[in-house]
Amino acid sequence: MDAPTPHILIVDDDPLQLKLITHLVAAGTAGAQIVSFLSAVDTLAHIGVDTTTPSLILLDLNMPQMDGVAFLRQLKATGFDGAVILISGEDERLIQTSARLAEAYGIEVLGTLAKPVLPKPLKALIDRWQHRMPHSPLRHANEWPDFSADELRDALACHSFVNHYQPKVSLATGAFTSVEALVRWQHADHGLIPPDRFIPALEHNNMIGEMTTQVLQHAAEDSAWMQAHGLTPRMAINISARSLNDVAFPDEVGKLIDHAGMRSDQLILEITESHLAHDPLSALDILTRLRLRRIGVSIDDFGTGHSSLSQLRDLPFDELKIDRSFVTRASRQPILQAILNGCFDMAADLRIKTVAEGIEDLEDWNLMRAYGCHEGQGFFIARPMPVAALPTWHRGWVARLESLTT
Repeated sequence: MDAPTPHILIVDDDPLQLKLITHLVAAGTAGAQIVSFLSAVDTLAHIGVDTTTPSLILLDLNMPQMDGVAFLRQLKATGFDGAVILISGEDERLIQTSARLAEAYGIEVLGTLAKPVLPKPLKALIDRWQHRMPHSPLRHANEWPDFSADELRDALACHSFVNHYQPKVSLATGAFTSVEALVRWQHADHGLIPPDRFIPALEHNNMIGEMTTQVLQHAAEDSAWMQAHGLTPRMAINISARSLNDVAFPDEVGKLIDHAGMRSDQLILEITESHLAHDPLSALDILTRLRLRRIGVSIDDFGTGHSSLSQLRDLPFDELKIDRSFVTRASRQPILQAILNGCFDMAADLRIKTVAEGIEDLEDWNLMRAYGCHEGQGFFIARPMPVAALPTWHRGWVARLESLTT
């Protein structure tokens, strides 16, 4: 099937800027359909009647009648699932706040540009967007069906949930150090279904514990397969809030890895900050016992919760995984660099290993190396893949190393 024609909307109330941006985008996106507007109101009206969903919107934030923030709020209600580039002459902190608001609405922010828009940074964002464009039509999130409890129960019984693995590498040497297990549903009718379409339903139906057990089982088996093929990465697995409420969880994990012949220090359990707030006492009990077994414990999405510092003080984490929102494109955002500098200094003082997720380009890679971050993860390194694809990826990665680590 041929790839769909990209549909790009450009919104700016300044006619001169609109003409300039349209010209620059057209020069860098041969074959794209580009439509420009002088107002957000007209843009929404166009989206409401046009049958072609836009793939990318370049949006000025400060406009009369309807500003960019109000536009983003209404844009989400249209079912938009593309990306936006935010443009403004306002203070950088205000631009970044607007970007975080857009992401809170569930809209992907590809990047931000200061006015007047310069060709080089705009071209860099357009190139990144084109690199990520699918070669076949994407399925809209609202086209997935709502899965019943019986369907989920059958999927668990049939072991239809499978692990894909995203590699992490040493930022100092480029060595392949670990993988993160990411669950997918291999559905007979709908193909490979992403986790955000079934994890909430599993949690709602009290099945997430069984899912976690299966992910651990598959990960242990796949770890043995990797070793048989000459790969020895550590295995990182996300665990749910429910696992941190079950005091038997450390014993269950121990039995699983013992049965699989996996060393406990090969396993890392990643816990999202928000999950720690449900029952802090149980979390302290469980995480301490996991660490006593030499199982690694990582605080995931660091910086996005509300009590990061107290959690680092009270809980026995040996790894700090910095959220992608602080890493991706940080080389172009002094505010993020100031935050990262503080995070890395604090982790060094606490002797905690650091992992940067969301490394998407060479600039992200170089910045994280400059900070002395221990490990990196992101599309620049590798996308999630089935376990059988890891050896081929690794050979290709080794071939890239000389240019990345010198």
